[in-house]
Amino acid sequence: MSLDVTAIEKTATAAPEFEVETEEQILARVRNQARRNKIRTWSLRALIVAVWLGSWQLTATYWIDPFFYSKPSLIWDRLVEWFTEGTQFGSIWLQLYTTVQEAVLGFAIGTVAGIVLGVLLGRSRYWADVLAPFIKALNAVPRIVLASLFIIWFGLGLQSKVATVVVLVFFAVFFNAFTGAREVDGNVIDNARILGASRRQVLGSIVLPSATTWILSSLHTAFGFALIGAVVGEYAGAGKGLGLLISNAQGTFDAAGIYAGMIIITVVALVAEWLIGLAENRLLKWRPSQSGSGHGI
Repeated sequence: MSLDVTAIEKTATAAPEFEVETEEQILARVRNQARRNKIRTWSLRALIVAVWLGSWQLTATYWIDPFFYSKPSLIWDRLVEWFTEGTQFGSIWLQLYTTVQEAVLGFAIGTVAGIVLGVLLGRSRYWADVLAPFIKALNAVPRIVLASLFIIWFGLGLQSKVATVVVLVFFAVFFNAFTGAREVDGNVIDNARILGASRRQVLGSIVLPSATTWILSSLHTAFGFALIGAVVGEYAGAGKGLGLLISNAQGTFDAAGIYAGMIIITVVALVAEWLIGLAENRLLKWRPSQSGSGHGI
């Protein structure tokens, strides 16, 4: 019996002791893991870009005609030329400012109009039914046709480009705002009315906050449409802007110039996407964290 007790004591003594992590250690471990994941992600992205550009450069050098397909080195030379010497139509910063101005103005007008009409029609089933065929008909009209028509109406200046952007942005925001207003829980609205809330108070305190997620999610797509509208309008007819640079590059068979304009527009879109994401995170702090839900895509 004494031998068994001794054996048990030795086994208990030999058992490994587990250290209990403090809260600071857990947080530090999580931060280190997140940092490693971020470095791994960006390294993989850089590798993908390097392989893509390298294969393109080699292919255009030895197998395909760079006159038609261009290659990264020629595109880089064109970007350097634009930002150091300027373009045929003036400073590249003037062209960039023109396109961004058109996109931002049209984006602001189209967003406000889309939110207001979307929320109002979303809460008024009668008027939604009355105006539904007209809205669907307008949405079905090709935007390029409208861009040409706006040039006839407003000329080659800022107004025609902003009008094209407004049309593109409006419908992207309108349908999300409309759906968001329709998705509000009716019981919450009924309870608010029982407590004496007016229609305006219900709209401002319940409907709009509930539809905010829908509206903000549409803005990511809407600003891309804004840039498309500005470029399409400039492509149809303009005196300056990135769309004019791309159109001129096409007319002179300058493939490198077309790619260079596309890269500049892409960078502007990514910066705008980042700013909209910051605004979304600030406005939706109350929303539960949804890590792993695929918001990075």
